[in-house]
Amino acid sequence: MIRVQGVGKSFGEKKVLHGIDAAFDAGAVNFIIGRSGSGKSVLTKCMVGLLEVDGGTVHFGSDDFTAMRFKEREVVRRRIGMLFQGGALFDSMTVLENVEFPLRMFSEMGADERMERAMECLRRVELEGAEHRFPAEISGGMQKRVALARAIVGRPKYLFCDEPNSGLDPQTAIVIDNLIRDLTQEYGTTTVVISHDMNSVIEIGDNIHFLHNGRVAWCGDRSEILNSGVEVLDSFVYASDLMRDIRSKLQGK
Repeated sequence: MIRVQGVGKSFGEKKVLHGIDAAFDAGAVNFIIGRSGSGKSVLTKCMVGLLEVDGGTVHFGSDDFTAMRFKEREVVRRRIGMLFQGGALFDSMTVLENVEFPLRMFSEMGADERMERAMECLRRVELEGAEHRFPAEISGGMQKRVALARAIVGRPKYLFCDEPNSGLDPQTAIVIDNLIRDLTQEYGTTTVVISHDMNSVIEIGDNIHFLHNGRVAWCGDRSEILNSGVEVLDSFVYASDLMRDIRSKLQGK
């Protein structure tokens, strides 16, 4: 579990986060949603230590991450996997080398063990046979699956996914959603997903935090979000024609 308590963050005179309290469950897909500028990315960066908080604490399990020195934080960071919005693959490396890279950097595994682990993760995301290709030679959806394999190759306790479906067609987005859900359950990770994609939220969101103006305006699960009764959340949820159609069907029952 990750617990955020009273986290605040300002940039100069602009206050972005106003005492955020949130809990992200282990073995669950936890979403952070909200409009652009609501504080989602800043909160996530504070959670992983890319930004220092102005106040409050971030706990990974029983460890107070905010109170740790740099070297102490490295121990926690090695338990974290990251799936970046653009994939962030190395163009000069093959698919296999990309997945293996964190093990070369942060583990003491031998070459054969690294290879075996990387191939295991590629099989898990159904990319066996693509290991010798380069990122430019595969589709955007395949690149996201490679990035996900790289994120889990170290068997992280915590997995952060930044807009995992950005730029993907709906069918490929469903594949990524299902992989994130299945891997979360299989490895028991605390998975945190930043997303604007309500389809993903409805399909795999176990625990959802909606940020508005740097505050948690609502928290619940996917069965509750469609009938939250919170005006700012409803306007976000039902911004698309698809979601408005879903609401009409629900109201017609």
